[in-house]
Amino acid sequence: MSTDWENSFKSFLLKEKLIDDEQWLYAKEIQKENNERIDRVLLRLNFVKEEQVLKVFSLIFKLPYIRISEEKIELKTVKKVSVKYAVHHKIMPLRDENGTVLIAASDPLDIHLQDELRLLIGQSIKICLTGSKDIEEAIEEYYGIGAATMEEIAQTQIGEDIAAPPLAPDHSELGKKAEDEASIIKYVNQLISDAYRNRATDIHIEPFEGDLRIRYRIDGVLHKISAPATIKQFEAAIVSRIKIMAELNIAEKRLPQDGRIKVHLEGEEIDIRVSTIPTIWGESVDLRILPRNRVLLGLEQLGVQEGDLKNIEKLIKMPHGIVLVTGPTGSGKTTTLYACLNKINSLEKMIVTIEDPVEYQLGGINQIQVKPKIGLTFAEGLRSILRQDPNIIMVGEIRDPETAEIAIRASLTGHLVFSTLHTNDACGAITRLIDMGIAPYLVSSSVEAALAQRLVRVLCPHCKIAYKPDQKILVDMEVTTSGAKDLTIYRAADDGCEKCNHMGYQGRTGIYELLMIDDDIRRVILERGAVSTIRQKGIALGMKTLRMDGWSKVMQGITSLDEVLRVT
Repeated sequence: MSTDWENSFKSFLLKEKLIDDEQWLYAKEIQKENNERIDRVLLRLNFVKEEQVLKVFSLIFKLPYIRISEEKIELKTVKKVSVKYAVHHKIMPLRDENGTVLIAASDPLDIHLQDELRLLIGQSIKICLTGSKDIEEAIEEYYGIGAATMEEIAQTQIGEDIAAPPLAPDHSELGKKAEDEASIIKYVNQLISDAYRNRATDIHIEPFEGDLRIRYRIDGVLHKISAPATIKQFEAAIVSRIKIMAELNIAEKRLPQDGRIKVHLEGEEIDIRVSTIPTIWGESVDLRILPRNRVLLGLEQLGVQEGDLKNIEKLIKMPHGIVLVTGPTGSGKTTTLYACLNKINSLEKMIVTIEDPVEYQLGGINQIQVKPKIGLTFAEGLRSILRQDPNIIMVGEIRDPETAEIAIRASLTGHLVFSTLHTNDACGAITRLIDMGIAPYLVSSSVEAALAQRLVRVLCPHCKIAYKPDQKILVDMEVTTSGAKDLTIYRAADDGCEKCNHMGYQGRTGIYELLMIDDDIRRVILERGAVSTIRQKGIALGMKTLRMDGWSKVMQGITSLDEVLRVT
């Protein structure tokens, strides 16, 4: 099986030193055994990359090699090819150029496809070469995620009366491809898989009068994803499928419900927390994605800077007292507490946690899941924990005066207690406990420190842009850095780059505000001093506020000024 193009293909590969003679001969042997095209054999053996093959094809067949992300795409041209056809043949229509339709494809050797496309579109076509991954991403962006699946359902004419699939096939392995898999099941699986690949922490499915909006939360920011135009009519089926997976009541649409889904995806076990709430246009669903095998980070990797790190290491080695971590939902409080527990976990210490939910599984630590339906609340669980004679206790959240009081009593009787509170800053944690009805003398004698935190996105190192900030902004930020006039900091590139998925940011880090409680601050607490008074005392003692810590990370080129202003 040798052709003219194959000889040219071999010459180019050898000339560019992409392969050697030995690799070519080995690939030819495999080709004879399987009667397979030589380029596909080389790709399967990982001797070459797809991009290298396409660039060689570009030279042989005199076809342009492009990146779809850099091309202009016309929606009217996209509509000339059905999503099912585009997905099946791995092509992407781009635009009309003087009566010729530009088509992106990854296989220039499929002559039958080119003839078929001319007949289908009714125009002459011009093929451009691009990677199959680029084509998949463009199809998702312009047709919508799972658009081919939606088209399949529409063709069966189930229409608006579609209900949840009567069966609930095993959903534990999302990667399985059963041919008889129901289309709605397939669509929900695609949605979860795509969110996971894009590092999303949440999937929001939100109904409106004429639309069903789907958004991913990536690095703390919501991004609307492309959805098929027909998705609204399948809203009930999608929600019902998620409810079946989470073992919720599919008939109950008037009350909020909470559930969990366990799945395996790309070799990783994942927990998904499901929450539904009724709105005027239908049920809104949130899926929180919690990979179970996440690498537990140390405090240094979380972005805690040297001064605060030394203080935290002193705190976690104390024999008793309360350490509070504060911040809004999704600010990384639990991750910080786990990092602390992991650092002090040893055979000599008994550590017990009570959480809602258990987000990480820590070896050697007893972890309890709150179950309010059967009476296992934070307060009740905490009482039981104290009968187990622990050294260290972690309470997922202090939500009520009862839990607060038990936690404080535990710290006063020789236990080191870690917990979280929802307050805007570290100083606010003190006044929140007093507002809950805890006596100031109990707060002052038990709380050793309060750590406030936020998460900021990390600038993509490949495309961040240096600039000189506006002096007015520096004044607003209370920046008094010497040489501020000549200061150079970084911002995100408007369109990002391929490395950061065109977002300008890659990952997140923390900014922190650590209030260490000393005798001066204890006196302020006993006198029921205001938050501002506690803050002034803290700053005088060397406390860096959230904004100060954020500015320090801006100066280091880790994050942008916009990010710090967004979260503080």
